[in-house]
Amino acid sequence: MKILVTGGTGFIGTNLTEELRSRDYNVITADISHTEFTKRTHIRCDIGEYRHVKRIFDQHEFDYVFNLAAEYGRWNGEDYYDLLWRTNCVGLKNILLMQQEHEFKLIHFSSAEVYGDYRDVMTEDIMDRLPIKQMNDYAISKWANELQCLNATEMFGSEIVRIRPVNCYGPHEEYSTYRGVIPILVYHALFNLSAIVYSGHKRIFDYVSDTVRTVANTIDNFIPGEVYNIAAKKEVTIKYISDLIIENLGIDDSHITYKEEEPFTTKIKTIDCSKAYNDLKHKIDVPVEEGIPKYIEWMKKRYPEYKNYIKK
Repeated sequence: MKILVTGGTGFIGTNLTEELRSRDYNVITADISHTEFTKRTHIRCDIGEYRHVKRIFDQHEFDYVFNLAAEYGRWNGEDYYDLLWRTNCVGLKNILLMQQEHEFKLIHFSSAEVYGDYRDVMTEDIMDRLPIKQMNDYAISKWANELQCLNATEMFGSEIVRIRPVNCYGPHEEYSTYRGVIPILVYHALFNLSAIVYSGHKRIFDYVSDTVRTVANTIDNFIPGEVYNIAAKKEVTIKYISDLIIENLGIDDSHITYKEEEPFTTKIKTIDCSKAYNDLKHKIDVPVEEGIPKYIEWMKKRYPEYKNYIKK
């Protein structure tokens, strides 16, 4: 079994690659970055460039492709909209063109952001039944990509499974201002930087090892045309996450400003993941009460200079 993971040196891609290799699959990663990986297992590639993508498939044949390469995040998509649209949408189109020729099975990473302003329980079929307003370029690009997948299946019989991960977090997720709430809150706490916590917001978080185990299970039960939400079952407030971080670091919350609601953002996202539990054997081995301390320890190792900044 030979597998390509685009975005393979990114946060989820790194963890997924480790999971797939632990199952003795032959995995090649492709990513825009240079990497310490050997040429045998990694290929530098910008999937938004057709020549880069074709070069990979001229040299290799794959049974499965996991497409994780993407520009991530709402504000990143605003600041670097040109990279967002080229990587997310043109990049996927390049992969789909290769699929028509080489007939591999494709697992494409979308996002729960496609649910936009919907405020009820988010089941996978909502998008087929109701007009949903995505709330930013990142979310729009992810839904456009899903439409590309659906069209490729209808027009060419392409075999594709779509994945909608929900607030995945954990090791290898480095800090940037464009990342999710957990890396931002952990980093700001470690370096005694000001942070905002929106107390009125609730989210479901999934530790990355739980997410990628389930994603890897798509190989064992690949159902073309299916789409899966992947997340934990328990909703928690952002303040609960912040309190866990503060408790585990043994600091106070003086660096935090509390606000009730963030504008242009859904306050509560209620996700139905029953299909992933049934079809892909999704399970939660690492709840947030265990995942937050594990991630904090990883962040401490990644940024050891925090010792010069953290409140004593």
